[in-house]
Amino acid sequence: MLLKISLLLLATIVAFWISAICGGGASLILIPILNLILPSSVIPFSLTIGTFSSSASRIAVFRKAINWKIFFWFVPFSIPAVLLGAWLIKYINPIYLQFFVALFLISNLTELFRNKKTIEKEERPYPKYVLALVGFFAGFVSGITGAIGLLFNRFYLRYGLTKEEIVATRAANEIFLHSIKLAIYLLLGLYSKSAFWLGMAIAIGAIISSYTIKYILPYLSEFVFRKIGYTAMVISGLILLISTSQLIIKHDKLSIDAGFSEASMKWRESSFDLEYSYNDGLEIERPIQQNELPVNLKLKYMELSQISDHILLEKVFRLGRNPGYEFYCFKNNKLTKYDFEE
Repeated sequence: MLLKISLLLLATIVAFWISAICGGGASLILIPILNLILPSSVIPFSLTIGTFSSSASRIAVFRKAINWKIFFWFVPFSIPAVLLGAWLIKYINPIYLQFFVALFLISNLTELFRNKKTIEKEERPYPKYVLALVGFFAGFVSGITGAIGLLFNRFYLRYGLTKEEIVATRAANEIFLHSIKLAIYLLLGLYSKSAFWLGMAIAIGAIISSYTIKYILPYLSEFVFRKIGYTAMVISGLILLISTSQLIIKHDKLSIDAGFSEASMKWRESSFDLEYSYNDGLEIERPIQQNELPVNLKLKYMELSQISDHILLEKVFRLGRNPGYEFYCFKNNKLTKYDFEE
């Protein structure tokens, strides 16, 4: 454990340096690392310990740059949302939300090819209701995953804030969320001893980063700062997509087999076949049980079961046609196939 904590500490210092320069994202960088060490349900607890410490230390360093207008519209709407997100973590797997977060981050790829004039032209203060919506969704996502930095970085970048204002305002917005989340995770039992010590390692690394990054920011132009921010979003999205995809495949036993005219997919306890033929077009086939048949076909099943050793059933979905049913009847190791429609 000591070696893991040491490696995580070093990774955290680098991640929060990148976070400050990019306008966020340390948590999303650290999630793939924590996925290798901790169960998904307690990762938000570790991240929140670290990000709370980071926000507190950044407020201390950049407190004069806080944009209070954003703060007063963001925080009130984020608090009920973070309560909802933290409650839902008991019932949903955070991995799936991480997967969609990854796709959203990768969608910022087009921002890397915009020139300075285009970026400056799009920068503008948003209406107050947008600030409220961003606060709500930031709280919700944060409550489930424990991380929100890069996900809402695009909002801060397009609002027209300076790099120091982005760092300071987001820290002020998020420190309340982090404190509420810590209390909720403790009440719900979403923590462990290992998660606590790893969280403390993240906290120490975050504080070191906050007090050293102020010597780096003055050397970056606003344009370069934004380009680095979008680059970090895309890279973090790719890393997160790879790590979460592997976990989903392992956790839900997802597999895909493809041939020339047919492909099959297995997910959890379900399987689907995608088939294309010249006469019937595209078909999706799903194995079913006897009790899923329509009443008239249940009677047919009973008839065929009298002359078959066993029967396999599939429901077939065809574009522009009623669903069909395929009966695969086996008798003395010989197969006879019957097709029916609803």
